[in-house]
Amino acid sequence: MNPATQDTIVALSTPPGVGAIGVIRLSGTDAITITNKVFKGKDLSKQESHTIHFGTIRDGEKIIDEVLVSLFKAPKSFTKENVVEISCHGSPFILKQVIKVLLSNGARLAKPGEFTQRAFINGQFDLAQAEAVADLINADSEASHEAALKQMRGGFSDQIKALREELIHFASMVELELDFAEEDVEFADRDDLKKLINNLHEVINKLISSFDLGNVIKNGVPTVIAGKPNAGKSTLLNALLNEEKAIVSDIAGTTRDFIEDEINLGGINFRFIDTAGLRETTDTIEAMGVQRTQEQMKKASLIIYLVDMANDSVVEMNKEINKLENLGIPFVVVGNKSDKAQADIKTAISKIKGSVLISANSHENLEALKDRLLEVVNLDNFKSGDVVVTNIRHYDNLLKTRDALQDVLNGLGMNVTGDFLAMDIRQSLHYLGEITGEITTDDLLANIFSKFCIGK
Repeated sequence: MNPATQDTIVALSTPPGVGAIGVIRLSGTDAITITNKVFKGKDLSKQESHTIHFGTIRDGEKIIDEVLVSLFKAPKSFTKENVVEISCHGSPFILKQVIKVLLSNGARLAKPGEFTQRAFINGQFDLAQAEAVADLINADSEASHEAALKQMRGGFSDQIKALREELIHFASMVELELDFAEEDVEFADRDDLKKLINNLHEVINKLISSFDLGNVIKNGVPTVIAGKPNAGKSTLLNALLNEEKAIVSDIAGTTRDFIEDEINLGGINFRFIDTAGLRETTDTIEAMGVQRTQEQMKKASLIIYLVDMANDSVVEMNKEINKLENLGIPFVVVGNKSDKAQADIKTAISKIKGSVLISANSHENLEALKDRLLEVVNLDNFKSGDVVVTNIRHYDNLLKTRDALQDVLNGLGMNVTGDFLAMDIRQSLHYLGEITGEITTDDLLANIFSKFCIGK
């Protein structure tokens, strides 16, 4: 065990600032002993695990606060060590004083994520599940909460471990062949190995493909509202947000810069960005706005292209749609001002697959637009219970695994010797092992847990 994990650590586990209560957490062999030194009440060393005790925290004879102390004895705790949680009144002064007296009695301040890191080191869960703890804390939508909860409970890890176990079996057979090289025996059937690699490829490709959805679930959907000046982009943003966020005017070119805000639709956060109208202009400021619109469109995950059905022409609309297709970013064509629509453009938009006709001003058909946006995000795949990759580190390792497995297939096709096959299989196992933590380095762990909040 790392000597650092033998220390007893302490940190504030609730957000800093004034509150009704604040919780201070300790973890380590001496967590109960150290707390007992400053706690006036029952003798904590004689109490059962998973019990709560009322008393006071004192610095010598000076009472700092009346508290509730919760005990979790090893190994039945989050870290699998002795853990104490002290619930104090939520004064920042009180919390600092309690932590100070605990430090003076043998605890040390925890590093970011050190409690969760200890839980991982002590075998409470694997690395992917540990990362899900941070995702769960930061979840700000129903979908991101559900994705983090699934991962924390082992859905993704179970699938990765199953893949790795299948591969380990064949790796051991190939390695065994190397011990009998002079006898020219073959323990690993090459056809069965090829079949396994193809099956693994199929599963890994599915996981890789899920990352686009996973990224949306975790980080939300940057959605640009684009269109000609006066198409009703700002009116649509206000309607979606149900507030007057953007200035609305009949004067074309009112929006010179982009305005954005976030709302939740069906468990997914959409960050809507209202942009300057797309047109040729000699106005320097408006031209800068148009340029920024084009930049935002290139960075977007989704584009709502708003068509002014009262004033735009079919030719202009088709020209802009062609530009959108060349961007390669998902987009939804939305016909606005349905109450004033010209028949030809209304008909043309109706024929475009997935288009929606609305009136942003009267909020007509806004629900249909929201439903269409969710269809594009394809949340149904997530709701079906499929494993979804939300972590860029996992995604990167899956890509490396796929490449290493392809090397195995290429080697099988060229009838390479067992030692080369074994090397490529070991590489695949390495990348899969990095995901769940069977393979780790100090730098990797430091990078992951440094991003956690202190106290978790």
